[in-house]
Amino acid sequence: MSNDSKTVAVLGAGTMGSGIATVMARAGHQTILFDINEANLQRGIDTVRGFFDKSVKLGKLDADAGHAAKNGLVGTTDLTDLASCDVIVEAVFEDLQLKKDTFGRLDEIVSESTLFHTNTSTLSVTGIASGSRLPERVVGTHYCNPAPLMKLVEVADGRHTADWAHKATIEFLGSLGKTSVVTQDRPGFIVNRFLIPWENSCIHALEAGRGTKESIDAAVLGSLGHPMGPFRLLDIVGMDIHQQVATRLYEQLRDPKFFPPPMVERMVAAGDLGRKTGRGFYDYDDTRLFGS
Repeated sequence: MSNDSKTVAVLGAGTMGSGIATVMARAGHQTILFDINEANLQRGIDTVRGFFDKSVKLGKLDADAGHAAKNGLVGTTDLTDLASCDVIVEAVFEDLQLKKDTFGRLDEIVSESTLFHTNTSTLSVTGIASGSRLPERVVGTHYCNPAPLMKLVEVADGRHTADWAHKATIEFLGSLGKTSVVTQDRPGFIVNRFLIPWENSCIHALEAGRGTKESIDAAVLGSLGHPMGPFRLLDIVGMDIHQQVATRLYEQLRDPKFFPPPMVERMVAAGDLGRKTGRGFYDYDDTRLFGS
């Protein structure tokens, strides 16, 4: 797979899907953002275009490049519009049957040479790939959140992933300016096996009064060198997403450190999901899912 401009589809216009679509369009690929819900799709497109507008305003992106990236993005609610895609990145809801069914439907639409990527971090790549009649073309690519700002992508082959698909994936991710880390097809891969228990421990510390959200974030920034504190990160990811990922990992691993703390359930019930709702651990006037 060459580094020339390709036609890339991203399935799912939520936090991760919008972020991944931003990465694709910024890299110069013709990008199709897909969602079954028109309102979600428009919200995702607005998020991507807003990121480029802000990047230009801050001087982080040339005006012509920003204009080209915005023009390179289109949206659709019709899977048949993806027929000409070279790469399809699936970032839909973390449900095994949904992902399998989606790839099965795409088998009847796209070329046999189209590369299938799944952004899962909690489900089996092998299980997802079994939904396709060509499981050899399915590769796990887990983008770290927020995808437009974080360089790392975890790459996990399924049991039947072909060498050509793995190599093409690594090459394609390089064209995006991403750093690939190869991992095994295991729950949580590398990042979430470390991150989810750590985030849970930070929430437990806040619940126990060992610090405020501000002091814990400041301690992480000042001592560990992270680009943001755990509560700022959780507000970007979304408490609903954290709850889903943590719960699924707990169900598979039965390790209590993965089980989401009580505060998570209370925040989700209250609708305090983070930046996308304007309130999480912090309050936000700007509800865009990622900055620039």
